[in-house]
Amino acid sequence: MKNRVAGASLALLAAGALTATLAGCTPDVPMDPAVDANDPACANVIVRLPATLDGLDKRNTNAQATGAWGDPASVLLYCGIEPSGPTTDHCVTVGGIDWIVDESRAPLYRFEAYGRTPGLEVIVNADEQVSGTNVISELRGAVEQLPQERHCVSVSEVIDESQFGDAPNEQAALEGLAEEEAAE
Repeated sequence: MKNRVAGASLALLAAGALTATLAGCTPDVPMDPAVDANDPACANVIVRLPATLDGLDKRNTNAQATGAWGDPASVLLYCGIEPSGPTTDHCVTVGGIDWIVDESRAPLYRFEAYGRTPGLEVIVNADEQVSGTNVISELRGAVEQLPQERHCVSVSEVIDESQFGDAPNEQAALEGLAEEEAAE
């Protein structure tokens, strides 16, 4: 009887191993949760994450309010980060979502959903032939769940040109210079 149970257990283990191999079982991506990962708004984001991003399949992670795509993981998402305040960093709007773009560690690019609370960031490894633009475009449906408190603005929207007076008139300046020279 023991041999029959042991044989059945061994067959069950072998079948389980074969199933795991055929399913392409990949381990969870190890990540650390952001400070405010337990914010309920992050749960609204996480349940809306797409199954694929720029052709990469979604992976399981070991941390709350995170997402990962690709094998090896080429896109990482963290919800619940401390959002950036007003900044002069490069800011773009893609699909109605404002993003701060940090290229300082290229080919790793950091995109932060600007003006949203809790904060959200996406790290894209461009070495793996992943398009950051495609990734943030495809995340729109999830990211728009976060309340937006601020927007990207251009320099012209920030500067009040009236404080500088009229633009210099080049022709008048040249005429004034000619008059000064003639008087000498």
